Amino acid sequence: MKAMILAAGRGERLRPLTDTTPKALVQAGEKPLIQYHIENLASAGVKDVVINISWLGDKVESFIGNGSAFGINVQWSREHRPLETGGGIRRALPLLGSEPFLLVNADVWTDFPLKNLVEKLLPSEIDAHLILVPNASHHMDGDFILTPESIVSTPNARNNTYTYSGISILRPKIFNVHASTTEKFPLRDVLCESISSGRIEGEIYTGVWRDIGTLMRLHELDEYLMKR
Repeated sequence: MKAMILAAGRGERLRPLTDTTPKALVQAGEKPLIQYHIENLASAGVKDVVINISWLGDKVESFIGNGSAFGINVQWSREHRPLETGGGIRRALPLLGSEPFLLVNADVWTDFPLKNLVEKLLPSEIDAHLILVPNASHHMDGDFILTPESIVSTPNARNNTYTYSGISILRPKIFNVHASTTEKFPLRDVLCESISSGRIEGEIYTGVWRDIGTLMRLHELDEYLMKR
């Protein structure tokens, strides 16, 4: 299974740090965020990784190179301007092929065992498998609900919600039916089309997961990792 790391974001809420350092190379626990993902993917048996880059992307590319230092093969999807999550993935599809691929957001940290997804086979009627986590204090409304049959659905007032972790398996074909005429759009737009037809499954992970969206949350992760 191939994997893609989303690393093209500007990191506005991490400024001024990200004025000179791309978000993917921001350090926590003495390593850049993206290095944790690369090492975890390699340990899970992934050999081919696609990384999209934009803001200060040359620095990310210089740090990782062709991936050989980490035991993987890296291909780069370069964006002249960030295309958001959905647009970035759609642009990279020629590098990902036609089979389901593993997706990881660069700006999260987790101890989720990626090998579980690498070895997972999607049922033919399922377009994606999402890893959901309990809502953090900064995102109490959550993103989705999970039915007793492990099917992902949109929230309503009677159900507990969960947050999309930024980790998933996606079938490339779900982008073929997305009607967006713009290059730039969020992954959620694509997911919601398949969710409406009951074609996305998920699971809840209750281990360690951190969204590194602000300087405070980056500092909290750094403290956590330094104490491990």
